[in-house]
Amino acid sequence: MRSPAALFLALVFSGCGGSRATSSASASASAAAAVAHNPASASDGAVVYINNCSSCHQPDGTGIPGAFPPLAANAAVTGSPVAAIAIVKDGLEGRIVVDGHVYSGIMPRWNGVLTDEQIADVLTYIRSSWKNRASAVSISDVEAVK
Repeated sequence: MRSPAALFLALVFSGCGGSRATSSASASASAAAAVAHNPASASDGAVVYINNCSSCHQPDGTGIPGAFPPLAANAAVTGSPVAAIAIVKDGLEGRIVVDGHVYSGIMPRWNGVLTDEQIADVLTYIRSSWKNRASAVSISDVEAVK
């Protein structure tokens, strides 16, 4: 029987191809490290993150200057989970400032695209990765945010 980390790595590598192999390898290494430290829903959240979030927020959570804010060391990510849940569910558009830097990208609305369980898993992964140390997010936490 395969371990959750091995299954995760198999999923990540099965999607690799051509010039994306280096980026995917880096992403999988980052995700695998987080899974090792938080193996519960973080492993499922890592898969959701790599597939849906990493192209904008980057595999290491550093974001893209001026467009997509970092998730690493971001108080909006590690503070109350209610704000982070609302952003993931409803999206966000317009100018925001994170750690003194201005961003003006568009965060898509994921409600209806991702399940409440996937939203809880990806937020748990983000809140416990890249030196972020915040509590897990439960499905009931996500369901409570309308």
